[in-house]
Amino acid sequence: MDGLVLDTESTYIVAWQQAADAMGYEFSDDFCLSLSGCHYKDVELKLAEHCGAEFNLQTFNRLSSDFWREYVDVHGIKIKHGFFGLLELLIRQKIPYCMATNSPAENALECLQLAGIEELFSIVVTREQVRNGKPEPDIFLKAAELMQSDISRCLVIEDSLAGIVAASRAGAVTVLVPSTAQIDPLAIELCDLMVSDLEQLTSMIHA
Repeated sequence: MDGLVLDTESTYIVAWQQAADAMGYEFSDDFCLSLSGCHYKDVELKLAEHCGAEFNLQTFNRLSSDFWREYVDVHGIKIKHGFFGLLELLIRQKIPYCMATNSPAENALECLQLAGIEELFSIVVTREQVRNGKPEPDIFLKAAELMQSDISRCLVIEDSLAGIVAASRAGAVTVLVPSTAQIDPLAIELCDLMVSDLEQLTSMIHA
């Protein structure tokens, strides 16, 4: 979802930086991007390492949520380039698809609603439905189960290292669509295919 279907990462970065500033810290763009695709527990560890043991995580989460809400209420959440073209192709060719995200269900559904596409996914797999989040394979294995598809025949599209690692461990075919200028070399090494955006992927599938 984040960084691939929805451009939520940019909204999170704004909220994180505003919350950090309000608490007397400074978060660079690079640091915020390093949190992309991570499970919330890993995010908490990174924050503690970056800010020190005295960092008040509860205050940060509250402020981040408030700033994020203010931002999206004004600006909304944009849908990534190429998404609708890919979706049209999947529907036309009757290829089953679903959303699989590390986000909690409440957050995922809210983001989809803010973007106006909550009705487009009949199956949404979220963090609460599995024992382990990405980079463990559980989320994608659950998605394949719900779609009644063999995971080895599933195409997982991801933008983060954590997602590519999870999909690779699950045994799926993996496509990397980087959402940032800095691409993790390991993600490139692990993926089966890398494309610039969803429009390019759609063209390749259609061909």
